[in-house]
Amino acid sequence: FFLMDRFFWLRVGGFSGALAVILGAFGAHGLKNHVSDPKLIKSWETAAHYHLLHSVVMCMLSFTPVTSNLTGYLLSTGITLFSGSIYGLVLTRWKVLGPVTPIGGLFLIASW
Repeated sequence: FFLMDRFFWLRVGGFSGALAVILGAFGAHGLKNHVSDPKLIKSWETAAHYHLLHSVVMCMLSFTPVTSNLTGYLLSTGITLFSGSIYGLVLTRWKVLGPVTPIGGLFLIASW
């Protein structure tokens, strides 16, 4: 799975995209059993949206003429920090995760 061949980012992005769909489905169907604040539910939706969008971009790296591993690492780190911190914040209410979100956003911006 972790061979650094031409399709490495397709596999990583595919896994990330599948996880985004699972988390998005949980947000749409199961999260309301755990969270009642509409702002937190909207935050979850934003995290899932950005997670899925950037997973697709990561998959596309395998089809560019010159694949940049740096871009892939920026995307994967950005997804983890941005979306992951929002998922964690919604589920745990740990305020310490709040400052992590914009750092993840900077990684996503840098990946573009």
